[in-house]
Amino acid sequence: MEECNQAGGGQSLSDYDKGKELLGKGEYAEAAINFHNALKGYEEAGDRFGVANASDRLGDVCLAKNEYRMALDNYERAIDICQKAEDSWSVLSLNKKMAKAHEGLGEIDKALELIFDVSEHYSLTRNPKGTVETLEEIARLYILAGEKVKAADAYRTAASIHRKFKHNNMAAELDEKAAALDGN
Repeated sequence: MEECNQAGGGQSLSDYDKGKELLGKGEYAEAAINFHNALKGYEEAGDRFGVANASDRLGDVCLAKNEYRMALDNYERAIDICQKAEDSWSVLSLNKKMAKAHEGLGEIDKALELIFDVSEHYSLTRNPKGTVETLEEIARLYILAGEKVKAADAYRTAASIHRKFKHNNMAAELDEKAAALDGN
């Protein structure tokens, strides 16, 4: 979500960068401390994009630790800033992460709602790869929700996009997944 560029620097940026390094190593407690320190510094400096980035990364730490409600709290703070800045790419990234958090909480309907927003974004930006990946995610969530018919439809739609681009093997694979859900 780096699109919300950080205006500040200094200690906050140093804390943020150290947090990213620690997060990448799976050292979540230390990463959280660094992101929290960065967040406080960005708040004091009035750097809203720094606040958005630090909140996003704090959400990533929480998600990695299966602390889904806390992850959502952090992501929601970041998404509010990015929506006001009309940063659709950061909103897209956050919607995907928030969907994972809702899934972790067993809130499949909320996860699907966010993934449908992601799908709409890819459709509007004419991104077939993103659309297909999102349709597969929709199918996976529908399966979790016990909605096999809807999952099969999502797979068939993704297969049809692959066929348009002559990706016949990938289309056949998705058609097989759909047929397995139909019991055919």
